[in-house]
Amino acid sequence: MKNQNLVIYDFNIIYDLLKEIEDFFNFNLIKIEKSKLDDQKIKNQENYLIISKKEIAGFDNQIIINQFPLEITKLIENINIKFLKKIYNQQSEINLGSYKLNLNSRKIFNENNSLDLTEREANIIVFINKSKKPVKISQLQIQVWGHNSKLETHTVETHIYRLRTKISKNFKDNNFIISTKEGYSILKK
Repeated sequence: MKNQNLVIYDFNIIYDLLKEIEDFFNFNLIKIEKSKLDDQKIKNQENYLIISKKEIAGFDNQIIINQFPLEITKLIENINIKFLKKIYNQQSEINLGSYKLNLNSRKIFNENNSLDLTEREANIIVFINKSKKPVKISQLQIQVWGHNSKLETHTVETHIYRLRTKISKNFKDNNFIISTKEGYSILKK
């Protein structure tokens, strides 16, 4: 099943051209007339790319075609690159409630601020975030450090302490990583 949507907005000639060869694409082809633009329908699509003659305000993933002649192979290459970049960005950014974690840059950020993390700190956050239940120190030792759970717990506790301190200082948030007797959790607000 194709989970990417190429939206052709008010551009019949491009739609007709791509429709003839759509069996070779790994995306769905959607035609939208100028009078039928429903932004919510498009914006609710997780993976969309819009092709149009001019930029449409409020949409971030567009290819504007305003120069002709058009080389179809270049257009298809550009479409595939845009979809790959979008997937890459979606996979590299993790939603943590009011924060986001970019795995490529190892930055945690919100609307107002950002903080650089070490690779280990990012891995701790990712592992705790993926867990449905609070994470015990022994789980972090094995999954993040790759050590046998019989090793000292002091290293994990120190890393968690330092990470919580950095987040507290930078974001004024003392409750991002919470500790209970069951283990560590990320509080998503």
